Amino acid sequence: MIKKLTLTALAICALNVSATPTFAAEGAVEPPHQHWHFDGPRGMYDKAALQRGFLVYKNVCAACHSLKRVAFRNLDGLGYDESQIKAIASEFTITDGPNDQGEMFDRPGRPADRFPAPFANPQAAKASNNGAFPPDMSLLVNARHHGADYIYALLAEGYVDAPEHTELAPGQYYNKYMAGHVISMAAPLSDGIVAYPDGSPETVKQYAKDVTEFLKYAADPHMEARKNIGMRAMIFLFFFCLVFFMAKKKIWKDVEH
Repeated sequence: MIKKLTLTALAICALNVSATPTFAAEGAVEPPHQHWHFDGPRGMYDKAALQRGFLVYKNVCAACHSLKRVAFRNLDGLGYDESQIKAIASEFTITDGPNDQGEMFDRPGRPADRFPAPFANPQAAKASNNGAFPPDMSLLVNARHHGADYIYALLAEGYVDAPEHTELAPGQYYNKYMAGHVISMAAPLSDGIVAYPDGSPETVKQYAKDVTEFLKYAADPHMEARKNIGMRAMIFLFFFCLVFFMAKKKIWKDVEH
């Protein structure tokens, strides 16, 4: 009896897990695939794109979305040096404490600090966003179906006029790549909203591409190191197998089969 119940429970769990991706993508349009610098076994991050994407996050996304799993010192992977990271961290206000009087206090950020949340608590975040809670962006690219392609498509091409007879409540918008097509975030990007010091195009599509690259780095900062180790391991295993094959041929060459 116990065995039957266990098998039944496992079957139900397997059904739920297998159904999750379909349910998550239900009603959404599949985003077109984009070329990303980090794609493929030899893909690497484009430091210039990461820095531009960070500017977009800091000037646009950070007003509503947290980045709680990323510390300022992690920005070294974007190509910033220690002095630049200290300067960036100092632009943010961190609540610290308690002090000797038992009170919390504000201070400028330090490289070891994580990015502060834009709201004091989830309730305040919902109150400022028509009841919708802005998701944390630390792992957003890896957490969404189609990952980077989805984030880019939603930001750059998803906001369109709602079809006829589609009803949207106040504070809701139509996005063709969103599951259910209803989103509580207005289109956050517009041409010229962020200045690029390197002269790159200041367009919605460029902003969306760059901030998606940055969010991919935030979700997977050790990707380059992992790929380098993996490539070295594959080369080592290839020569290791070759040596053993040659040794086997030498040992067994005089043995009749």
